[in-house]
Amino acid sequence: MSLILDSGALVAVERDDRDTVALIKQELSAGRVPLTHGGVIGQVWRRGSGRQASLARLLPGLDVTPIDASLGRRAGVLLAKSRTADVIDAALVLLAADGDSLLTSDPGDLTVLAAAAGVHVDVVRV
Repeated sequence: MSLILDSGALVAVERDDRDTVALIKQELSAGRVPLTHGGVIGQVWRRGSGRQASLARLLPGLDVTPIDASLGRRAGVLLAKSRTADVIDAALVLLAADGDSLLTSDPGDLTVLAAAAGVHVDVVRV
């Protein structure tokens, strides 16, 4: 099982949301590394490490997947299948496997994408 973080989860960390930080710490304590991809980081990184200190401290502890050509193509296929348009969300869902948890501020979109991808995940609102 993995915890997969979308931009809403990273924003919650930046805002020092206790529940979100506790979930991530729980994962790390259990020896599991939370996942995300570079596009998600691009959605939230705005001011640099000096001003986004909480987020900057978290990033080295994450498994950050690049969006390469293969993931990009698979995301495009998933978007067509789900009739949605957010490539960042589609790529994030493609990191998930059955039993994983997606930590998000937008559960509706990720639920639709997960169903279209055929993965059975827990979508957790932050």
